Amino acid sequence: MAFWDLFVVALMPVLKVLIITGIGLVLALERINLLGQNARRYLNELVFYVFGPALVCSYLAETVTLESLEELWFMPVNILLTFIIGSFLAWMVNIIARTPQHLRGLVMGCCAAGNLGNLLLIIIPAICDESDSPFGDSTTCTTNGDTYTSLSMSIGAIYIWSYVYVIIRISANKAPSTLGENGSRIKSPEQTSETHAESTTEPFLQSITLEESSAPVDSSIVESEGKETFLQRIRKTAKMLTCGINLKMLLTPITIGAIIGFIIGIVSPIRDILIGDDAPLRFIESSILLLGEALVPSQTLIVGANLLRGLQRSEVNIVVIIGVILVKYIAMPIIGVGVVKAAAHFGLVGSDPLFQFVLMLQFALPPAMSVGTITQLFGAGEGECSVVMLWTYAVAALSLTLWSTFFMWLVA
Repeated sequence: MAFWDLFVVALMPVLKVLIITGIGLVLALERINLLGQNARRYLNELVFYVFGPALVCSYLAETVTLESLEELWFMPVNILLTFIIGSFLAWMVNIIARTPQHLRGLVMGCCAAGNLGNLLLIIIPAICDESDSPFGDSTTCTTNGDTYTSLSMSIGAIYIWSYVYVIIRISANKAPSTLGENGSRIKSPEQTSETHAESTTEPFLQSITLEESSAPVDSSIVESEGKETFLQRIRKTAKMLTCGINLKMLLTPITIGAIIGFIIGIVSPIRDILIGDDAPLRFIESSILLLGEALVPSQTLIVGANLLRGLQRSEVNIVVIIGVILVKYIAMPIIGVGVVKAAAHFGLVGSDPLFQFVLMLQFALPPAMSVGTITQLFGAGEGECSVVMLWTYAVAALSLTLWSTFFMWLVA
């Protein structure tokens, strides 16, 4: 494939994202006000509770089988490595840039979570449709590419909503506050907004907060006076590591949708009833897919609407933006090449060049749109997230093209 053809293929999906982001920005203007604060919150709830679970469930049910899981087992490991490595590099960026405490989770989320679904859904089929594609026959390439993309999107969603969701939630609670005249702490506007959102429109978040606040305290561990003994410290640490894990926080709607999709895809009797042109209940799966397809435009519009606030007032500095760009487009792809090549050397990923290409590309993708959805859910860092998204996706137009060319040269 010629460099210019590859440049066009890689550029198109990024330009589409930027255009829809701009539409979201326009819809959020006061003169139009179709995506005001309340509208964004309600749209986010639809993404969180309906669109996301529906899309993940339908894609997994269609493409994942027990046989494919045996062949693609390394992809969840590869995606997990992108999150671990990205988090470590984000920790370094936060230290160097002296990022405010309540924005450190945002930086970590942007560096750890890549756009593992939306862009791959456009890039991979476009590459397969090229007449001189390095991945062989268009039909076979597209079929395999759909499987790789849907598994990537689903596993990525599970990691995002069970990891990035938690760290942004913890970071959002560290928003700065001031002292009142009587010495009481006064919440910042971001914290007030978050509290309002949790108490009125976020039953999922509210239930988590109530459970944590009402958790019983072991009186045998806490001492009223004196120092803790070594044994008591061990017991206290064990309590924090075990009882401190909230299962409801991990079982988000998207995670539940992924579990249902895996069950439908793996269990043959259920799959035969729901999936396929001859399936008697195929209209159920088609309806769920139709509903889930609203995820991508909805998330992108929200990011654009949040960008208006970021342009008006943003606490993110240029060092943070440069740091995220360096992590996502230089450090991560280089590390990704080493990871995939090492896995191929030890026979962990098979010989399919398209599969190796997707694994490498997972290290070079811009931040996930779901990060913007999560910041909107907690009412903290929406504007800052949109500014980071704007610059990272602008740079992605060139970065994805160059890295895609290099990755194809390596696997061809």
